[in-house]
Amino acid sequence: MSDPIRFYYRGAVHEVSTASPTQTVLQHLREDLHCTGTKEGCAEGDCGACTVVVGSLVDGQVELKSVNSCIQFTPTLDGKALFTVEDLQQPDGALHPVQQALVECHGSQCGFCTPGFVMSLWGMYLKNDAQPCARKEVDDALSGNLCRCTGYRPILDAAHRMTELPKVEFDRAALARQLEALKRDKLATYSVGERHFHAPRTLDELTALRAARPSALILAGSTDVGLWVTKQMRELDDIIYLGHVDALKTIERDGAMLEIGAGVPLNDAYNALRRHYPEQLSEMQQRFASLPIRNAGTLGGNVANGSPIGDSMPWMIALGSEVVLRGPAGTRTLALEAFYLDYQKKDLRADEFVQAVRVPLPRAGLQFRTYKLAKRFDQDISAVCAAFAFTLDAGVVRDARIAFGGMAATPKRAALAEAALKGRPWSEDNLAIAMEALAQDYKPLSDMRASSEYRMKTAQNLLRRFWFETRVDAPLAANAVNAFACRA
Repeated sequence: MSDPIRFYYRGAVHEVSTASPTQTVLQHLREDLHCTGTKEGCAEGDCGACTVVVGSLVDGQVELKSVNSCIQFTPTLDGKALFTVEDLQQPDGALHPVQQALVECHGSQCGFCTPGFVMSLWGMYLKNDAQPCARKEVDDALSGNLCRCTGYRPILDAAHRMTELPKVEFDRAALARQLEALKRDKLATYSVGERHFHAPRTLDELTALRAARPSALILAGSTDVGLWVTKQMRELDDIIYLGHVDALKTIERDGAMLEIGAGVPLNDAYNALRRHYPEQLSEMQQRFASLPIRNAGTLGGNVANGSPIGDSMPWMIALGSEVVLRGPAGTRTLALEAFYLDYQKKDLRADEFVQAVRVPLPRAGLQFRTYKLAKRFDQDISAVCAAFAFTLDAGVVRDARIAFGGMAATPKRAALAEAALKGRPWSEDNLAIAMEALAQDYKPLSDMRASSEYRMKTAQNLLRRFWFETRVDAPLAANAVNAFACRA
């Protein structure tokens, strides 16, 4: 028997029983419900024209987040609430303050991108209870929305103006009651023909399901897998969804480690990590994709995907992070760098899944930095991502861990450069030796993002930048070496 998809939409419980398990939320809105306010642009979570807000019940409280409907599968809405631009009209027909502000500030021309901007601004409006926001927060909220004709100044003006208009309340308590009534307490499977979407609720259910279906695709935030369907036109017949396993959404301190469950959204994971590494990870969080992508994607998914250009792995490897794998025989823990065997090959058995990642907390003498090079500040894939974690004692490098993304088939440490520095003074002469050693550690490829020569030169220069910031004699402040310091 197939369990229907049930979610709260337009003031009522909406039920779906015939849509394909890989139909996107955007397709369901436009093709099945004929609600065409939400637009399709890139179909890969890049332009933001499809932005919607999804509400979930977390520890009895309503959590509202903007996401890209073009890459979210409809079954992931089960037990949640969906809000689109059509929901913002007031009972008397008036525009919502977000919409009214865009009108008054001339924040729309062709209008195609406008519904997405409206929903991103509405998400920020709700999060901040209609109070004014700092420019950085506005930039972050709109980082996933592109406009090709209006320009951003009037849209930014509208973000300020909307908080000056009469406030519109949102009844979170009423929504919480609706979502509470939709909760399931055991595994649900949605099936159409030979395609299945399994949504376990507990670790035990997930472990048993994975053992029984080792060839099924594990889905977390859909920020990568969604593109397999929308861009590669792949057929996914058997999916195991992690989004309802509460045990995978925990963040706990375990001694000198912070353990982050595989189902924790990227933004939540970075928020927790930034409390321990505020200077080192703030920019990385802001520049990791966009807010809607970070709201949906998970740190565990970023690790499990194992992309050679994934921005989380270099700094986690440099810190000495671990990955916790779970299967029917129990759990096992690996050093993160040992998890990646080759391009798209991991030390993961067919009946296992990633349960958590464990990140070491700061220790005495640690100098840690991570840097991202890309063609845009916001929402761009790295050409090179670098991370350095050194333990310095009286100016001597006692331990050196260097990791790069974008330089090899997997996120990879620079063994020769590390060896050139360990036990030696952190001096400019030894820096130069280590920079030369990087040319032996990596043989980067050329592609549309960067040439091999650019990658090598910038990787070496990032090591030099790290030296400038951490040298014993007159280290430079971040604003002296960071072109984006004014955005931080």
